[in-house]
Amino acid sequence: MSLGFSTPKLPILHLPDTLADWPWPRSINPHYQEVKEESTAWFHAFEALSPQSQKAFDKCNFALLASLAYPWVSKEHLRTGCDLMHVFFLVDEYTDVEPAHVVLEMINIVLDAMKNPHKPRPEGEVILGEIARQFWERGVETATPTSQVHMIETITEFLESIVDQAADRENDRYRSVEEYLERRRANVGTRPSCVPLELGLHLTDDVFYHPVLVELTDYIVEIIIIDNDIMSYNREQAMGDDRYNLIAVAMRQFQLDFDGAVDWAVQYHSELQAKFLAALHRVPTFGDAKIDREVAEYVRGLGNWPRCNDCWSFEGERYFGDKGLEYKETRLVPLLPKVVKSENGPGRRKGEVNILSMEELESPLQSPV
Repeated sequence: MSLGFSTPKLPILHLPDTLADWPWPRSINPHYQEVKEESTAWFHAFEALSPQSQKAFDKCNFALLASLAYPWVSKEHLRTGCDLMHVFFLVDEYTDVEPAHVVLEMINIVLDAMKNPHKPRPEGEVILGEIARQFWERGVETATPTSQVHMIETITEFLESIVDQAADRENDRYRSVEEYLERRRANVGTRPSCVPLELGLHLTDDVFYHPVLVELTDYIVEIIIIDNDIMSYNREQAMGDDRYNLIAVAMRQFQLDFDGAVDWAVQYHSELQAKFLAALHRVPTFGDAKIDREVAEYVRGLGNWPRCNDCWSFEGERYFGDKGLEYKETRLVPLLPKVVKSENGPGRRKGEVNILSMEELESPLQSPV
């Protein structure tokens, strides 16, 4: 017997398959399970998250992200990559509720810890400092000198950009597409995330910063921005945290709906793919067979990153919960309802950071953020 009413259905988001023709197939590091256990246990030991948030963190499976991103590196370098993903995640969660001056304090602590990984951290300091210190203290043991320099250079740019993002949030400022992309190239974290590709290589600055390699990296950074922002849009709009999302920025600026903004982004994505593939034919030789082999290895890793990001988006539970593989097949995702936020605001940096799982976001009655 019908009761005369039905539960309204949420709108459906259509996800494009931006990498349908991308020539890099899915690859995963054979040390994945072993390194996942080690890195996750190390991160858990800090108790940097509430128990509820720790469960949500585990479902994200950032070790899988690293293992897909660095399928050909050694076990030691995969461990560095896994730890780096955990550091990035925690920095993001600790800073995204704080005003710019507090974020600046935090990133200065992280940078000092990484520049001085053998120096004990001060008593009472935010836990980010000790986590970053231990991460890089272990990392420098097996990283080549050139890659150590590049890690500090790229992670400094990334961390400093987070302060700008906090200032925009604090001042309620919305950026244009052009302004957004300029800032997002730094705070998306792709450049330091490429450094684990070279931890066993000796890419001197004249090689690492060669214009063609820089150009290739720039294309990959923007490809990942587009893919990441498409995948994360649903979660971010639900939590009211879509200020730094290309799809939301395009919707506001161009007065588009989701499908229209995605169509615009897909066209830009196709142009970037074509430019990257064309630039591969311009990678120079450096007159040394060993250097040329290392450059080829690094470039192969760059090309793999978009595929890695796409696979993890569906296989981890950060964006789609346990329905990722289903959504990968159908490309149809129900729009999440908005979360009702509590008054938990700045100051949540001593372990009380609350991270909602996708199951909680999908529920009509939301737990407070």
